[in-house]
Amino acid sequence: MILASFQVGEGQRPTVLLHGFLGTGRNLRSLASAWSAADPSRRFLLPDLTGHGTSPPLPPGTTLSSVAVDVVETARAAGFEGPLDFVGHSIGGRVSLAASLAAPGDVASVTLLDITPGRIPPDMSESGKVLEKLRASPARAADRKAMREELTGRGLSGPLADWLLMNLEPAPEGGVRWRFDREALGEFHARVNSEQFWEALSRPGLPVRCIRGGRAAYVSDHDAARMEALGCPVETLPNAGHFVHVDEPDALLRWLLRG
Repeated sequence: MILASFQVGEGQRPTVLLHGFLGTGRNLRSLASAWSAADPSRRFLLPDLTGHGTSPPLPPGTTLSSVAVDVVETARAAGFEGPLDFVGHSIGGRVSLAASLAAPGDVASVTLLDITPGRIPPDMSESGKVLEKLRASPARAADRKAMREELTGRGLSGPLADWLLMNLEPAPEGGVRWRFDREALGEFHARVNSEQFWEALSRPGLPVRCIRGGRAAYVSDHDAARMEALGCPVETLPNAGHFVHVDEPDALLRWLLRG
């Protein structure tokens, strides 16, 4: 399956940037632009993951491995050659690990932005809590302002509501509607959080590294110790939350450039 995507940079080192759950490739445009300016040797592909943004919807039973295959196929269709550097935030990081197992010859390295290879308990998933409020919102509204009021009225912050509103599109009957299938995403999210990818960290010759937000809970101290024991260094940005690329963009870029 070929996904919607865009590119940043004109270098020869192929790098795939993958967004998190409920996001789109546009969420990482600023990171890609800053990284490309600092390291012109790279060429970045930023796809909308399957079921997100303007990419095709999620087929029944979709796994992180099947999403990973879609990403690799999209990179090849876009002319990206050779093994790819994967950099993924949140679920995008888990898709990156899945790619290293499903298509090992296509993955040169994996960089995880605030995500663990381990199972994610339902009570720890911030995106799951956001999804609950999103699914409780109406399917359509008169305009973006009305939908924003629906979301903030359910307890979401203004910035988070604005981020979700990027997924609205004009409705045929007037007003706006959600571009994605909220129920399909909910079923997908619940299923794939139980997947584990520790095996990827043991693959010979695959560099894996991770940076986590000190105010986030996705990478526990226990998981960080296990990751480091398997050869995956873990660095912490103390003042960052889960969205490390938003909270500490300069510090994150300095860390990325060391790889």
